[in-house]
Amino acid sequence: LLLPLLPLLLLLLLLIINCSPVLDRPAQVRFESVDYKNILHWTPPINDTSLQYYVQWKIYGEPQWLDVDGCQGIEKHHCDLSGVTSDPREWYYARVHASSKPASKSAWTLSPRFSPRWDTKISPPVLKLNITEQGIVVRVKPPRPLVRKIKVNYNTLNRSCLLIAYSNLQEEFEMECCFHKLNLKKVKHKEEYCLQAETVIAFQAKSSDRSPEKCVTTL
Repeated sequence: LLLPLLPLLLLLLLLIINCSPVLDRPAQVRFESVDYKNILHWTPPINDTSLQYYVQWKIYGEPQWLDVDGCQGIEKHHCDLSGVTSDPREWYYARVHASSKPASKSAWTLSPRFSPRWDTKISPPVLKLNITEQGIVVRVKPPRPLVRKIKVNYNTLNRSCLLIAYSNLQEEFEMECCFHKLNLKKVKHKEEYCLQAETVIAFQAKSSDRSPEKCVTTL
């Protein structure tokens, strides 16, 4: 009895599938990286709520896409890929698709190609200033995640740190940071000095913005 009805049932099934709403895919999928912390961000589809997102990644040139652990069926609009994109020598891609219950899925949206080495932004160091009878003691603290990533010791990184200092007379000079602590002795008495620093990684030709000003007045 069902055989005569089979074509009709297949037609109804096709109509249901074709009439199912198609989800818009996520937009603006891109990496935002600071000090080698590589976060994938995306913009959700307009007027779509209660969506879940699935993230995959791969190395440039490799055929296989891999799921990102912890970023399957998530509701947030970002995912930390630092663990799987940790090799600064490689180039990476990521992609995201949206899903809503019970079974509607969007197409994948691909990120631009990403390089941790070239695309990460470097943070400026933190300065701490102390006044002594001999002058100004400057302590320079580089970004901690950066130290861990490029596998250099504290003093080596600070040798790549550029210090800028100037007084209220707008005298300006520059020097390379040699150690984590510097002593500025050639300063005038009762003069205000404002200092800034920037992180410079010479072997990658990268540098940070200048740090916020730190100002002190000598004794």
